[in-house]
Amino acid sequence: MVTSNISSSPGDSPHPSLDSSGLVPAVVMSICFLLGFPGNIAVIILKPNWENMSSLSQSLMLSLAVSDLLSLVTLPLWIYYFLYSWTFKLVGCKLITYFVYCSLYASLLTVTVLSVQRYLQVVHLQRSLNRVRARMLLVPLWLAAMILSTPALVFGQLSEDHQWTTCSNQYSYKGQRMAVVLTETLVGFVSLSVIVFSYINLYRKVNQAAFFNNPQTTRLITSITVTLVVLWMPYLVINLISVAAISLKKEDLLKFSHDIRDTVAATVFVNSALNPLLYAFTLRLSSLCHKTAQLFIQKFRISQTIDVGREVISQR
Repeated sequence: MVTSNISSSPGDSPHPSLDSSGLVPAVVMSICFLLGFPGNIAVIILKPNWENMSSLSQSLMLSLAVSDLLSLVTLPLWIYYFLYSWTFKLVGCKLITYFVYCSLYASLLTVTVLSVQRYLQVVHLQRSLNRVRARMLLVPLWLAAMILSTPALVFGQLSEDHQWTTCSNQYSYKGQRMAVVLTETLVGFVSLSVIVFSYINLYRKVNQAAFFNNPQTTRLITSITVTLVVLWMPYLVINLISVAAISLKKEDLLKFSHDIRDTVAATVFVNSALNPLLYAFTLRLSSLCHKTAQLFIQKFRISQTIDVGREVISQR
């Protein structure tokens, strides 16, 4: 997901110059790291409101926080790369890119499973999925993420352009590039389609009382899901443009998608940084709603007591 045309200065330069073309993704990634890295650590340690979730939901939320944290760990390296150079050799290029792909795929697949679980539990009142051991879901999920990330190990290469070095996927022929981009696009759109289907049916078919039996959990998972869909969509659209450009042999369109890819890819990291904030906001909102409801009930009871007292006095 991180393929860049931002490059590095020659190895004999002791102080590589700043490349302003990578400034926008570097700023976005810096904000993501400052917010998301400590936030996801806090989520893993504190586990806010997880006592209201099933054991499977807790395991999935932990998987999501871990995958987000792992993707954010690499951001300082990418920030340096976008601003100055790739100085981490070919092995670093392959392994770090693979690490990012694996973490982001795991995050996407985890949210997909969370959505399906919520859909089955609320719409069809099926809790059988909750009795499935987390290991039986998480191990295949992370294995799938690792397998889907292998193109980064196979095609990741260093290339030089005007004495600048890039870390990106290099293909021998367009068929390879088409296969990699198409696979990535299909996995993304299928996952988002499953997520959207689950929540559209959830909101349309479910009884409101049943839906809000656990409003806090539902609100949290819904906010995480909606955020993921919004922030992943631009990246998948750029991938779709790349597929169309390769198929139609439109070099200008392919160059456009390649040039804008880095900036759009940075928005995917925003999703990993926002999830801890969604935890905090959702819990705060739920707490505020609970306090407001309690206050309303208290005032209503006081009002009823006053009315009863007035009736008794009038009867006398």
